[in-house]
Amino acid sequence: MPATAMADDADPRAGLGAGWLDAQQASQGLELLAHRDKPEGFYQASNPGNSSFANSDMAFSGKYAFVGNFTGFNIYDVSTPANPVLTTSVVCPGGQGDLSVYGNLLFMSVEETRGRIDCGTQGASGTVNPDRFRGVRVFDVSDISKPVQVAAVQTCRGSHTHTLVTSKNDPDNVYVYVQGTSSIRSGSELAGCANTAATDPNTAQWRIEVIKVPVAAPQNAAIVSTPRLFTDPATGAINGLQNTPQTPRHPSGSSWSPSPVTTHCHDITAYPEIGLAAGACAGNGILIDISDPANPKRLDAVTDPNFAYWHSATFNNDGTKVVFTDEWGGGSGARCRVTDEPSWGANAIFDIVDGKLQFRSYYKLPVAQTNQENCVAHNGSLVPVPGRDIMVQAWYQGGVSMFDFTDSANPREIAYFDRGPISTTSLLLGGFWSAYYYNGHVFGSEIARGFDAFKLLPSEDLDQAEIDAAATVTYDRFNSQHQPRVTWPASFPLVRAYYAQALRTGTMKKNTADNVQKFVDRAERFTDGPQKNAAVAQLRAVSHQLDTSVEAQASLSKALDDLADALSRKA
Repeated sequence: MPATAMADDADPRAGLGAGWLDAQQASQGLELLAHRDKPEGFYQASNPGNSSFANSDMAFSGKYAFVGNFTGFNIYDVSTPANPVLTTSVVCPGGQGDLSVYGNLLFMSVEETRGRIDCGTQGASGTVNPDRFRGVRVFDVSDISKPVQVAAVQTCRGSHTHTLVTSKNDPDNVYVYVQGTSSIRSGSELAGCANTAATDPNTAQWRIEVIKVPVAAPQNAAIVSTPRLFTDPATGAINGLQNTPQTPRHPSGSSWSPSPVTTHCHDITAYPEIGLAAGACAGNGILIDISDPANPKRLDAVTDPNFAYWHSATFNNDGTKVVFTDEWGGGSGARCRVTDEPSWGANAIFDIVDGKLQFRSYYKLPVAQTNQENCVAHNGSLVPVPGRDIMVQAWYQGGVSMFDFTDSANPREIAYFDRGPISTTSLLLGGFWSAYYYNGHVFGSEIARGFDAFKLLPSEDLDQAEIDAAATVTYDRFNSQHQPRVTWPASFPLVRAYYAQALRTGTMKKNTADNVQKFVDRAERFTDGPQKNAAVAQLRAVSHQLDTSVEAQASLSKALDDLADALSRKA
């Protein structure tokens, strides 16, 4: 099975010097524009790897980045990516602190037993405590400087992660899928919670919770269903997927860590535009029908002999592929060592064929990391380069890796950023939790160090025109687990991106390529003057010179024609 081989010692990432806030750095194709250390109250200087202060997942709305933390969250103004400005800090402990945003509502996952309904820092002692909170908090962030908690929906296992799901048929509500992975609380603390066998139809295992949130009245948020996504359709058994590890030990010879037993989902990514979601559910990857968001239904399930823990999922923009991640070691282990196979702790890329998941390849960070660096596949998102499937992804202390999986059987890295380990002598929890593309830039949530902003740089693998075309895609908000369909406006950057890709294929004759460049440049000069009609004619004329039987040239031809149509409508 194809997999990315580890790079050799010549890779600039090999042997980087250690340090908490002064580690050496290496990059290619990504430029670090700005770094912001974690603010006071969100780190422990004597122990920078303290998980109680770990930065976690991010969400974006307008000019703001919302950065989760196990002890609360921070909001940055990223309207100038080279100068992110900390706007608001909210202390509200409870881990995991994953965030999503919708309109004026901010959702926060809370899992740990120290979480309190009132966001207090004193914790919640005892096995049963009426002040304890584990579930999903809802904040009103209409005043970005003063978020106000307006709802707190309790769940039996807390919320390790959550997923927003919307429906065009139900615009008044947003649904929140709750993925709980921790211990089940006592029924004495929360009625209806039961840590019982699969024979009990009311057990809190083998399910997710669905919260319905009225957008205009979020205080009325409540659980409306508890779907059993793992049910065997033939027998009705709710534990119908993987109930034991596939082999006694992991292929590496070590114990399974975590254990790939499907009693829960770790993460679900919804793609409402196509009515599908992909679930990473401990021992299985699953494909889900979300056409009725309150009642999701499993369509397919797959396993993998190398996967220790199905962790997260990302669709390609066409909805024809899914990238699943394996968090072997749970995120706190060194799993990118030279002795670790490329198929362990990696991504698995699947095509969706006739509603079924078909494995194509693995992708893993292609450079070995040290024993002092927790490293494994983690959270990422698409980079909206037209005509290509590109993903930027966090690998904890392995840094950020951007890879092309347009050919799902042969993914390859095209850019990266990395820092040296926090310590030379011990493994301290750190590195990138998330790396997401948002409105022209990449932003990173760094567990121990803070918040980073990057810009894409041109290379032999990514043309400046493709970077410019990606930047024409703008979102009002972005939550990586609520995946939007990307559409590109007709534009000169889009035309030039497809031109760069056609050149890369080597299929255009030189005189045709020269004419495209000349005619497009001329058309752009004409657009703002009295020769606008001539610009349209130039674009149409050169479009007709292309061989549309060649895919790359057909895409370029369509982009030229679409731009001509757009300009003629403005004439």
